[in-house]
Amino acid sequence: MRTTSRGLLAALVLTPVLAGCFAPGDNGSGSDTGAGAGSGGRLRVALAVPPVQALSPYSNDATVLSKLSVAEGLTALDKNGAAAPALAKSWKRDNATTWTFDLRKARFQDGTEVTARSVVNALDHAGRATPKPRVLSDVTLTAKAADADTVTLTTKRPDPVLPLRLASPALAVLSAKAYAKDGTVSPVGTGTGPFEITKLSGKSKATLDRFDGYWGGKAKAPGIDVTWIADGTARANALRSGDVDIAEWIPTAQAKLLPKGTMHEVPSVRTDSLILNTRGGLFADPALRAAAREAVHGSALVDSVFGGYADPAQGLFGPAVPWAADLRVKVTGRAKAASPAQVRSETKGRTLRLATYTNRAELPEAATVLQQQLQKAGFTVRQDVREYTQMEADLLAGKYDALVFSRVTLLDTGDAVDYLASDFTSDGVYNIAGLKDPAVDKAIRAAAGESRPEQRHEKIMKAEAAILRTDAIVPLVHEKVVQGIATDVEGVVLDPRERSLVDAGTHLK
Repeated sequence: MRTTSRGLLAALVLTPVLAGCFAPGDNGSGSDTGAGAGSGGRLRVALAVPPVQALSPYSNDATVLSKLSVAEGLTALDKNGAAAPALAKSWKRDNATTWTFDLRKARFQDGTEVTARSVVNALDHAGRATPKPRVLSDVTLTAKAADADTVTLTTKRPDPVLPLRLASPALAVLSAKAYAKDGTVSPVGTGTGPFEITKLSGKSKATLDRFDGYWGGKAKAPGIDVTWIADGTARANALRSGDVDIAEWIPTAQAKLLPKGTMHEVPSVRTDSLILNTRGGLFADPALRAAAREAVHGSALVDSVFGGYADPAQGLFGPAVPWAADLRVKVTGRAKAASPAQVRSETKGRTLRLATYTNRAELPEAATVLQQQLQKAGFTVRQDVREYTQMEADLLAGKYDALVFSRVTLLDTGDAVDYLASDFTSDGVYNIAGLKDPAVDKAIRAAAGESRPEQRHEKIMKAEAAILRTDAIVPLVHEKVVQGIATDVEGVVLDPRERSLVDAGTHLK
């Protein structure tokens, strides 16, 4: 099965990345990561989700490496979601399963050169990682050095969008010293981007300095001081008080309270959904899943929880995926929903364990609304609300009945198949719903194997309908992300895919 990415070039068009000039306040001291201490033009950034695995690219931390321009892959995503050169200056498809990538002259932040051998080493480590990065969940990739500056990549099955896949932050190319014998991977001082991590202080702070040897030219800012602030209101307060210059994911309740000119609304490929655990417990029963689906109404969340910064969900893919609406397929074959009386009888007093996390401030509020809706349908509901890093292992192990979840549907590669494969196939590495449905697997395989852009999109939407038929997931809303940027910052990247934030052009005025 294949997943997604870039090889469709301009064909897999997403909502463009918007480049903004906005932002922060003070300066600070170059070496202190504390908020409010930046100086000499250093940027102070508040991020929402603390590191899970010390910024390993093989975890959900990978996007931090791209948001802060620390590491790069062979390719990148341009503003239209097409594959663009990064460490590879060009590439060509030799046959259905083989591609050749020509490398540019570049150096790692530890001073060593980027060579074909170092690229092969990085991709080999990604392929052997446990668990395997989501972007490789449905592909076997073999890398070989053809010569010092040329890499040949081979897949077992045709992978028409391989260049898109290689843009995933999880496939960042790091220097040899990043990869320890025990399997851990450290991006500290081992990337190729315009900013180098010089210090990582647990899950709270990081110091990044400009990497003057960057192949693309020196960054305009001398460095970045990062603070992780899990509480959304606290992030907004840090921006209001001038303690940080950029604060991501401002809660919608706080958006209108930001100073004039600091609030920036971004169309997002993020969909919030109710995921139902099909592998056991209450929602192994299709009739109970159907009852939950009929009970919850995402439209009730748009104004009450999201303050209007969201659209009612029409499916897995929202308005920021421009081709989805016209190709959407009617969902048929769903199970008949149990009535409230049947729900009470079938559950026999068992409690529905409803989970969500605090890193996105709207989710606990949404969970409370959904709890009330589910209780009207006959369920007894208990919430479990924690920080995401404290519950990810339990979510993947199926220890909850349901999860209120916010997911960027085009994150890993920029192509929807990757998301579908990792989250909904029988062997998907991020299959929180525990879904094992042959019809779903077949539909996703069909989309994965299609290289023609329009036909690929059509098959993606058929796969969406197959997934929704199972009621393993109930889409609620399509979010609009609010980023907080002080008025004296220019060049912040407002990205619907949430992969970019600060790049070489971001700086204080």
